[in-house]
Amino acid sequence: MKVKDILASKGSRVVTIEQSANVFDAMKIFSANRIGSQLVVDKDDTILGIIAARDVLNAVINNYDNIKEMTVEEIMTTDLIVCSEDDDIAYVQAIMTENRVRHIPVLAGKEVKGLVSIGDVVKSQFKEVHVENKYLKDYIADKYPG
Repeated sequence: MKVKDILASKGSRVVTIEQSANVFDAMKIFSANRIGSQLVVDKDDTILGIIAARDVLNAVINNYDNIKEMTVEEIMTTDLIVCSEDDDIAYVQAIMTENRVRHIPVLAGKEVKGLVSIGDVVKSQFKEVHVENKYLKDYIADKYPG
């Protein structure tokens, strides 16, 4: 299974936030959209980084007194780990596990095609294993003609 298969079922919607927005705005977007990450962009929609809910949590803990003045730019991750639509799901899962990230943007060149979460990866693998298991059980039970 490929990343494009996940995007085909879940969609390609990606929530973004500008680097100059304050952290409280990011928290509101997380809550309103029930998401765990946002791509950080500039005014021209060029991707600059990513911000995850964990980044906000760490910022609150480490900067409690001035969190209201902090911007997304101050807490975002700039070293993006990305994948392409043609990457295999097992590969993406390994990358996520090795780098301890929960969300990976899907890019084609500089164009954003979507965002894949570890939950999306696990769900797709579960479906694949479930279907394979059913076919194997049917085969063993001699349900195929011939």
